[in-house]
Amino acid sequence: MLANLSIATNTTTLEVTSPAFTPNSFIPEQYTCDGINELPEINISRLPADTKSLAIIVDDPDGLVGTWVHWVAWNIHPKTSIKPNKIRAKQGINDFGMHKYCGPCPPNGTHHYHYKVYALDTFLFNLDTNCTKYQLEKAMSPHILAFGTLVGLYKRN
Repeated sequence: MLANLSIATNTTTLEVTSPAFTPNSFIPEQYTCDGINELPEINISRLPADTKSLAIIVDDPDGLVGTWVHWVAWNIHPKTSIKPNKIRAKQGINDFGMHKYCGPCPPNGTHHYHYKVYALDTFLFNLDTNCTKYQLEKAMSPHILAFGTLVGLYKRN
């Protein structure tokens, strides 16, 4: 989950929710590879007042070869709602080899998808679009003000 990321003990907890699904429930098909494969709306509350930017990582720790990264995004202006297809952000490379959100698409069984949101005290201008999850985690580690996660499930029919 956060193996390479140190989060200060005084970090605030963000509340991350979605109108598409409740925590630990199934993600609707439209937000997966079996649907239109778009990011579900993400709502964020309890943002610290000094938040300069947001970063989001979506990953699946149940991947066959370890944690599978579905999305890496940063330099998102602080907002309380991130809507599908309306996000302005720098996007890194995911484990599909793409620079975009790729929704749940498990090869077998039920998988857990972690939508992790980080409130940062700065913008990360030094990262390029070939940035991986681990490079983003390293760059943002000293700048995290708050963190929250929403977990959704998906199983293909």
